[in-house]
Amino acid sequence: MLRELLATDERRALEFFFVHLRDVCEPAVAEDELLYNASLLAHYAQVSTATTESVPMLPSLSEVFDHFVIDPTAHDDSEMMETAAVQCLLLTGFFEKQMRRRHAIGWYAELGAGFFRRAAARQQSARKAQLLHGLSRQFEPWRRRHARLSGRLRDLPYLLPPPPTAG
Repeated sequence: MLRELLATDERRALEFFFVHLRDVCEPAVAEDELLYNASLLAHYAQVSTATTESVPMLPSLSEVFDHFVIDPTAHDDSEMMETAAVQCLLLTGFFEKQMRRRHAIGWYAELGAGFFRRAAARQQSARKAQLLHGLSRQFEPWRRRHARLSGRLRDLPYLLPPPPTAG
């Protein structure tokens, strides 16, 4: 029983974020972009910040700058540019309140859109390139949706119902 309360699998995490993200989206939002954004939220909700298997969620926009802007080794790698864009999206969107005190959110949002453009230009798959290009054009609306989702989830009194009271 405790495992059911504390653990979730990839599918349940994706469903959770898909449903809640869809609730903060306009009706005409692109379904593939919605699914992509829900999947990245689900992914990073389940990945340790200390993982060594892939790039972990970085703790701040300063780290994004150091890791992806100052170090030019990733600039020609589509996957790394996509990772940089996603990090910018999550940190300027979902974690906007935490980042706003120390960082210029608008500047990092422009940087994130540019990372998506660079990833799209180097992407082998035409379908994936089209998705990434669309995300670069829609970065700011997605950033705002992530911020709304974060606020909505923070405002929920309980994600799990409180335990029943005795007698």
